[in-house]
Amino acid sequence: MNEPQPRPDHPRSFEDLVAEGAAVPTEGWDFSWFEGRATEARPSWGYATSLAERLGRATAALDIQTGGGEVLDFALRRATPRAPTLIAATEGWPPNAAKATALLRPRGVTVVAAAEDAPLPFADNAFDLVSSRHPVSPHWTEIARVLQPGGTYFAQHVGPRSVFELVEYFLGALSQEQREARHPDRERVDAEAAGLEVVDLRAERLRVEFHDIAAVVHFLRKVVWMVPGFTVEAYLPQLRALHERIESEGPFVAHSARHLVVARKPGA
Repeated sequence: MNEPQPRPDHPRSFEDLVAEGAAVPTEGWDFSWFEGRATEARPSWGYATSLAERLGRATAALDIQTGGGEVLDFALRRATPRAPTLIAATEGWPPNAAKATALLRPRGVTVVAAAEDAPLPFADNAFDLVSSRHPVSPHWTEIARVLQPGGTYFAQHVGPRSVFELVEYFLGALSQEQREARHPDRERVDAEAAGLEVVDLRAERLRVEFHDIAAVVHFLRKVVWMVPGFTVEAYLPQLRALHERIESEGPFVAHSARHLVVARKPGA
């Protein structure tokens, strides 16, 4: 999401905006469509640039749940002094897997279709770098298994209560368990239980603004776990009320949660 652009002199109708948000393709993790419609502050650690630096030092790398491959492609273009000799990626949603294959194959990346909760289809100790940006749920035992001794897991995860202001607008107050899911302290415990040593763990909450209802509709269609089963028809009254609120009060403000995880597999 990028900086907002000036709003038009003649606001578009609720129906037009909702129709536009409902028509935009959702494949991949390219968020350029949101330019001028929504903004999200970025974590201070610069995940994609840092990944490029680590790829430049790796010999065999795996990117888990790569989406449409956009982040990995960005990092590979900037990897110095060179990209890894062997690099693979997994993706479970067929439209994303197809998009990632088309984008990453010219860079020598093998994209493998693999469900997010399935065992990784690779041998033990196969990679010295495993990465992931916003995995649905990290499969710690599998990550530890495919890492070489001394290898590193480098990832940016979604943290607890991410954009919950928007989620709870549609679903109402969630349980304490739901609000604390994906907590970095819990992930540290799970990673260590799988045999990994967490060497860096940093968390930040970041401001998110939605400047029109089309952005809200597209976001909820794209990030499907926020409001499960979301459709315009099912939430039309809430969407109309939120549209009127944005028109009268300005952007709807929420906060995303992100944490950086760097974990090492003990050994040589």
